Amino acid sequence: MSRIGRKPVELPSGVEIDIKPGLVTVKGPKGELRQEISTEMTVKTEDGSITVDRPTNRPNHRALHGLTRSLIANMIVGVTDGYEKVLEIQGVGYRAAAKGKGLELALGYSHPVSIEAPEGIEFELPQPTEIIVRGIDKQKVGQVAANIRESRPPEPYKGKGIRYRGEHVARKVGKRV
Repeated sequence: MSRIGRKPVELPSGVEIDIKPGLVTVKGPKGELRQEISTEMTVKTEDGSITVDRPTNRPNHRALHGLTRSLIANMIVGVTDGYEKVLEIQGVGYRAAAKGKGLELALGYSHPVSIEAPEGIEFELPQPTEIIVRGIDKQKVGQVAANIRESRPPEPYKGKGIRYRGEHVARKVGKRV
């Protein structure tokens, strides 16, 4: 086992981790997450921290080592704090409304766009032009936010559309007369 590049993940109190070959399960105050991992990586808990060891220093094992460590760290943060992505809607008449557990978006199309919340994801609308996507699974939160953004991505001429908070949209100059 190679110990090069070994960086432990601290295990906060109130979080339980179950390690089986090829599967890591993390339980915390916000829920439970499972992740399949490569059987080549060795995951151990020692002294309140989790370490991932790789068998060799080959590039594919180094990449798998970093991926495994990041996935476990993201699961721990997810079950303790959770994740959220904030989307902003810009454009005259563009707005979002809650519809059950999902969203109904008015984005300038001839029809409203409906988006259902998958299992483990919730939406919050502090304003009609702001959507907060929350959940414990970082990958799922990011994918749902990307799917919402995809329904009307920001366009470069007027800047209308759905964008992440803080996202910079490169603006283009229109036609000149």
